[in-house]
Amino acid sequence: MQSADDALEVPAVGSEPDYWVADSDGMTSRRAMAAASGPYERAVTPEIAALRLAIPADLVADLEEAAAALASFDRHAAAALGPESPTLGPMSSILLHTESSSSSQIENLTVSARQLALAQIDESTSVNARVVAANVATMEAALRLADHLDAAAICEMHRVLLSAQPGGEEHAGLFREQLVWVGTSAVSPRGAVHVAPHHERVPAAIDDLVAFMARDDLPVVAQTAIAHAQFETIHPFVDGNGRTGRALIHATMHAKGLVTRTTAPLSAGLLTDTSAYTDALTAYRTGDARPIVEQLVRAALFAASSGSRLVDDLAAQVAEGREALAATGLRSQAGAWKVLPVLVAQPVLNSRFLQERLGMNQVGAQRALDQLVAAGLLVERTGQRRNRVWEHGGIVTVLDAYAAGLRRR
Repeated sequence: MQSADDALEVPAVGSEPDYWVADSDGMTSRRAMAAASGPYERAVTPEIAALRLAIPADLVADLEEAAAALASFDRHAAAALGPESPTLGPMSSILLHTESSSSSQIENLTVSARQLALAQIDESTSVNARVVAANVATMEAALRLADHLDAAAICEMHRVLLSAQPGGEEHAGLFREQLVWVGTSAVSPRGAVHVAPHHERVPAAIDDLVAFMARDDLPVVAQTAIAHAQFETIHPFVDGNGRTGRALIHATMHAKGLVTRTTAPLSAGLLTDTSAYTDALTAYRTGDARPIVEQLVRAALFAASSGSRLVDDLAAQVAEGREALAATGLRSQAGAWKVLPVLVAQPVLNSRFLQERLGMNQVGAQRALDQLVAAGLLVERTGQRRNRVWEHGGIVTVLDAYAAGLRRR
């Protein structure tokens, strides 16, 4: 049981009073609508740019262990494939896809590896798959912008996320100009778990957060956890705050040089106990950052361990593919050898993808696909003469098994 001396004290979130007049949504009873109107309190986030942390000794040790585990994972992901391996780029991408899927699952957006891969080549009819694909693009933007983490970069991450989400274009990349809250009622903030600050406070709060993230005098994992909790407390956007906030975790760690070559599946670790994660955010708002720091420590250790196994399983699929191609006697210049490593990140693909991503012409792309089919590595899934797609079943199975393991936990 944590004692008061074990807490990691931060300024508690303040509040200010307001009055809410509820508008009927046509689905709420008159009695409930009457209760929905009335006084409520909205958050006022404290400034943290100059925050001084007194980190308990036991937590210091945990933070060092988590940072070491993430750095080790980053090295392992590169070493498992070789620093010059053409698979490293695709492997980094698939870890990013895995992380994006896990982050989306926290929002109850589940999608199979096959559907996500189909969405990546514009062949999926699944709305969830397209939304998760947008989350992948958001993670990519977060890493691309990591060296310039400011308000504009955060808005760009959000723009990428919501631009691909049905109905999200109106608010994409823009700080909100309305009240938002976290709770079960769609018509009233009264009784909500968290009522975000007034929208006029958002720009200054984000600037303060950016200044905090720019500091280099704090343990990276603790700094990242606090920055994430502060972002979720500000809740600067109408929608997509959770996924943008988890992308910010990776941008911060990348900017600090902790994980630079790959993407650790940190959201997969948070996904193993979402109740503890949301409780930790609540604790942060009451003035104790220890629970959210502990959640990120636990997620980091889980990500390093499970991510390493995932890397090994996927690398094994590539190694088996090389053996299968070699057994066919295929010459080293054949297109199939060029496509094989790409299958790690894109286990479902079509001829157009190879032409656009690998610069193949139509004949060359089709020849490479035929070679991979002949080697038993790809199976055509549509049975059609046109608009065909091919799938690497082994890689899809590995990715789905990883996701299923998260859900079981």
